[in-house]
Amino acid sequence: PHGITPSQQYLVPHECPLYPPTAATSSDEEDDSDASTKPIRSEKKKNPVSLFQTGGDPPKEKKTKKKAPPKAAESEEETLETPQKNSNKKGKGKKSKKAKEERPPSPVIEVDNLEEFVLRPAPQGVTIKCRVTRDKKGMDRGLYPTYYLHLDNDKKVFLLAGRKRKKSKTSNYLISIDPTDLSRGGENFIGKLRSNLMGTKFTVFDNGANPDRANANWSNVRQELSAVVYETNVLGFKGPRKMTVIIPGMNSDNERVPIRPRNDNDGLLMRWQNKNMDNVIELHNKAPVWNDETQSYVLNFHGRVTHASVKNFQIVHSSDPDYIVMQFGRVADDAFTMDYNYPLCAVQAFAIALSSFDGKLACE
Repeated sequence: PHGITPSQQYLVPHECPLYPPTAATSSDEEDDSDASTKPIRSEKKKNPVSLFQTGGDPPKEKKTKKKAPPKAAESEEETLETPQKNSNKKGKGKKSKKAKEERPPSPVIEVDNLEEFVLRPAPQGVTIKCRVTRDKKGMDRGLYPTYYLHLDNDKKVFLLAGRKRKKSKTSNYLISIDPTDLSRGGENFIGKLRSNLMGTKFTVFDNGANPDRANANWSNVRQELSAVVYETNVLGFKGPRKMTVIIPGMNSDNERVPIRPRNDNDGLLMRWQNKNMDNVIELHNKAPVWNDETQSYVLNFHGRVTHASVKNFQIVHSSDPDYIVMQFGRVADDAFTMDYNYPLCAVQAFAIALSSFDGKLACE
């Protein structure tokens, strides 16, 4: 962009450094962003929810959904402020919130039943703001750090922990609702993230059974919650990354359509590759913009990200790039903010974030 040669591109702090605000970069970035988003926001009147509806699930699957319906969460939380300026494209009442202090915390989110909460889509109109911390201390933690997800509010409520399994041919992260129990067989196992051999494609599963152990009506088989594809460019992963995120669509009750592949050829990745997009939604990371002044790629994170990092990203639907489905970025050496919106749940967002830490991708 802007006549930058590949070698210059290679040297800059790439994707989206929301720099620790200096007067020049932060104000320029705000101005750029507001100039480009205001007209778009006033044109768009669609409800973001419609972007994710794909119809339905087969009737036999419906009765297996025991998750608390999102409606309960909505009624519980509808009085809360929507905390993130660009999280909901209706943009109601957000203009006055421009002068935010750095990294505003999340509103009060009630986590009644942790297992249900982390698999339940975020309520519509509420951004769930979280913090990911990476623990490299102790035996072999340098190679196999543990990652913890907490709500980014005063109570710092624990949500999930994740760790890469040793002795696994491909990258394989276990996700647990107990920070002290990261075993595959434990009752706190809630999901896993598995990569291909190249480390460029990832699939996120819940804690259901392997298809080999299916019951008669297939209702106990694990669901695929998401897939992530990283594309290389001419610079390998040294330039801005390109991510495609594939998630199940939502039905008319705003519940996730269950995707329970019977074999490897029926999963989200294969459906996406074969362009069979029934009940499947494709999302992408928002392309960062080259900033001549800072000689780097930038994205506006509205104060939630303070350190330049190739891992910083925002996930959007191509039909509405102003509705941020998820954003993730560095705030300290081993601390990151992770914010997600409807239709993602905590397990999906955390697993997508974990994929960005993977060794084959990490180039910092």
